[in-house]
Amino acid sequence: MQEAFDAGAGVSGVGVPAAGVPSVPFVAGLPKVELHVHHVGSASPRIVAELAARHEGNTPVPADPAAVASYFEFRDFAHFIEIYLSVVDLIREPEDVRILTYEVGRELARQQVRYAELTVTPYSHVSRGIPAEAFCAAIEDARIKAEAELGIVLRWCFDIPGEAGLAAAEETLAIALDHRPEGLVSFGLGGPEVGVPRPQFKPYFDKARAAGLHSVPHAGETTGPETIWDALRELGAERIGHGISAARDERLMAYLAEHRIPLEISPTSNVCTRAVASLEEHPLPVLRDAGVLVTVNSDDPPMFGTTLNDEYAVAARLLGLDEAGLAGLAKDAVAASFLPAVEKARISAEIDAYVAAAS
Repeated sequence: MQEAFDAGAGVSGVGVPAAGVPSVPFVAGLPKVELHVHHVGSASPRIVAELAARHEGNTPVPADPAAVASYFEFRDFAHFIEIYLSVVDLIREPEDVRILTYEVGRELARQQVRYAELTVTPYSHVSRGIPAEAFCAAIEDARIKAEAELGIVLRWCFDIPGEAGLAAAEETLAIALDHRPEGLVSFGLGGPEVGVPRPQFKPYFDKARAAGLHSVPHAGETTGPETIWDALRELGAERIGHGISAARDERLMAYLAEHRIPLEISPTSNVCTRAVASLEEHPLPVLRDAGVLVTVNSDDPPMFGTTLNDEYAVAARLLGLDEAGLAGLAKDAVAASFLPAVEKARISAEIDAYVAAAS
């Protein structure tokens, strides 16, 4: 949505009635899990400014958080990509990786996120000179520290940047298998969908799945339902990143519902990238009415002027959910996660207790 970039802000709640939905304090305090959030894309102005200060004089990114907020005022989508890559370029040393990862954990914990699966693109950092072993050690150091100090459990999805081609797929798989960090649970595919056919990545997903990693490719955000079918048939997808074009294919929705294959939905992101024209036109209600298991996520939250709390508030308005309904949506995300069953039960029970106490 061009206007979102022009305004330099998220679009949470635009044009969507707020009457009868859960209060802001209820949403803020609700225990949650986050299943679709990008590692670098989660860097808040505070984190970005701290990283920029470490490399001051050798980056266009400002070292003041207020200035970074203005820096994130995107003119258009091409400018967003330019800004995103300038933030990626701040990650030059293992210590940068540690700082970013721990601080992302802190931002999520502040929103009562108990568990998060971060989409990490190691190729972007290894290709810029950070050794794979050092990169994996840095995210693990931050993961362990975040769990001990912040109480948040972090896990990783190693993501192929699809636009970089099969060489990136080969390197991502090698990092995943040869330097496999303890927190790694899944293997993904991101980047532009147009012009990047999913079937070409089948051999890499086959090997990742054989090694015990879950398959969670992006599909059907800016392309049609056939991309989702490709992700299911060729990549063995167990969850779909975005997947909103499934709403255009009744047979696909029925298949997703029958097989309980979740979609990772990020409404504000979909508007900002112009995958949908507005929140009023977002297919989230269509998908949920068809019985598809949907989860609510934030994607690249600071860059799109949103938070996971904001996305839950948007979902409540789009779906007409009361507090119990919103808690049910949170429990759907728990069910769709790759947590062990005992941990799923623990977080679900915490959500139930929170709703009971708020009644």
